[in-house]
Amino acid sequence: MGVSPGTTQRNPRCPRFASVLWTLTWAIKGPMNSAYSDILMRIEAALADARVIFGRFTPGAIDAEFKAGHDPVTEADRAIDAVLRQNLLRDGEGWLSEESVDDFARLDKSRVWVVDPLDGTREFVKGIPEFCVSIGFVEDGIPVAGGIHNPATNETFIGAMDSGVLYNGKPGTPSGRTSLQGAVALASRSEVKRGEWKPFENGPLEIRAMGSVAYKLALVSAGLADITFTLTPKHEWDVAAGAALVLSSGGFVSTLENAGFRANHKNPLLSGLIAGGPHLRTELMSLLEPHLHPATPQPRK
Repeated sequence: MGVSPGTTQRNPRCPRFASVLWTLTWAIKGPMNSAYSDILMRIEAALADARVIFGRFTPGAIDAEFKAGHDPVTEADRAIDAVLRQNLLRDGEGWLSEESVDDFARLDKSRVWVVDPLDGTREFVKGIPEFCVSIGFVEDGIPVAGGIHNPATNETFIGAMDSGVLYNGKPGTPSGRTSLQGAVALASRSEVKRGEWKPFENGPLEIRAMGSVAYKLALVSAGLADITFTLTPKHEWDVAAGAALVLSSGGFVSTLENAGFRANHKNPLLSGLIAGGPHLRTELMSLLEPHLHPATPQPRK
C-alpha cells in the first residue's frame, strides 16, 4: 500500500519519491505480493500529484460554477480530474469520473477506475476541512482498491482487498465496537440540515455532521468512526473508493437493498450506502430496517 504524501519529510510532492517510499514501506511491512501492488503505486502517485494541485488553491477563497444539478464545480475539480486520468488509466481499463464525460466503453471493461477528483466541493468552497480526492479501483464490479487524501487535514488512506489499509502510513483497522450504544455515526451535514437524521437523534448513536461521503467512509475504514450511512442517492464515484477501503480493512458495506455494493453500472446512481465496523452490521441493519428498499436488480448495461 502507500505511505501518505503528507507524512513524508523530503520532497513530499514528488510522485516518484512517494512510490519509492511505498516500495520501502511494504518491503518491510509486506505484503509486496499483493495482486494490486501496481494499482496501489498508481494511486499513490495520483494522490501525490493531486496534493500539488490542491496547494495552488486556498479553501474558502475559490470561485465556483454550478452544474445543471446545482452542484458546484471549481478549477481544482477539473485540474485534478486530468492528473488522475494521466496517472491511473492504462489501455484496457475503464474510466468513470464525476468530472469526465461518461464513456460507456467502460461497461465492457473488467477493470475500471471510479473517481471523484474533489468530493466535498461545497466544503472546499466554504473553507471547511472536509473534502478529499477519492480514487476507487473496481474489478468485475467489485471495489478492490482505493485511495483517499484530505489535503486540509493531511490524511491519506490507501488499501486493497488482499493487503489491508494504511492510514498515514500505519495499518488501519475498523471499529471493534460490538454495540451501537454510543457508536460514533458520521452523518452528511446536508442531510442533517434537511432533517433526515431526526429519526436517529434520540437513539443509541452519537451523531457527528460532516461533509464528503468519501472522507467519512475513509474515517470508518481506519476505525476513526464506528459507522456512516446515507439514505439518499449517491453516485458510484462518491463511494467506490471509500467502500473499497472499508472492505479492505475488514469492515462491512451494504446498499439500502441489503446487498453488497457493486459498481460500473450504466446508471451510476445508487439509492444509498451503509458502512461500519464488522460487529455492528446486524444491529445497524435492524435499526435501519424501516428505511431499506426491496431488492431490484440493476442492469449492468
